[in-house]
Amino acid sequence: FIGGTSDKPAPITDREADAILSRVEEGSQRPRPKVLFEVGEVVRVVEGPFKDFNGVVEEVNYDKSKLRVSVLIFGRSTPVELEFGQVEKA
Repeated sequence: FIGGTSDKPAPITDREADAILSRVEEGSQRPRPKVLFEVGEVVRVVEGPFKDFNGVVEEVNYDKSKLRVSVLIFGRSTPVELEFGQVEKA
């Protein structure tokens, strides 16, 4: 049941349920990113607090569209989690 009140839920039609389910399925089939990253590749951070830093890709998570990049901060290599849109290939 969706809608109504907590003590009197209102049923939805089969058509409404199918529309909801199709939207859920569409969301799970996200398009792959335009740029593919590889472990060991050098990238440049273009957005966020580490903007203009270069780093080396340590891990790629295509499901979450995130990278773990090792960035040199104050002379120490530090792993940073970034979204694909925050980096570009160096």
